[in-house]
Parts: sequence; structure tokens; C-alpha cells
Amino acid sequence: MYVCLCLGVTDHQIRDAIHEGCCSYRQVRESTGVGTQCGKCACEAKKLVRHTIHDVHQAQIALAHPAAFAAA
Repeated sequence: MYVCLCLGVTDHQIRDAIHEGCCSYRQVRESTGVGTQCGKCACEAKKLVRHTIHDVHQAQIALAHPAAFAAA
């Protein structure tokens, strides 16, 4: 889905930027250009960044505490 129509930035590009190391909306904006033209996409982009960072942190927590399996 296109988040920023001015620059053609998609939700996949925003998620990729986070997975490649961006840790904030500011860093995503600098990396992708999202929200730098008219600004109409900023709220949606910020929400997507917030949710994606949350999901990444949850995945990291899950990896740090793997489930224990009992032998049958």
C-alpha cells in the first residue's frame, strides 16, 4: 500500500527501513523521504512505524525466551 503518494513510499519500504536498522520515525523519514513533501501521510506513517517497531521488539523478546519443549 502506498503511504506517501508524493514520493511513492510504500508500507513495505517503511517496514524494510525498520528491519534494516531505523529505530524512529525520524530515521525512517530520513531514509525513505516519507512525510517530507506535503505531510498528509505523516500520521499514517508514524502509526506504521510505531506498530512495526513494536512488532520487532516483541519478536526479539520471543527469541530471547524460546519455548521449552518436553520430550515425548
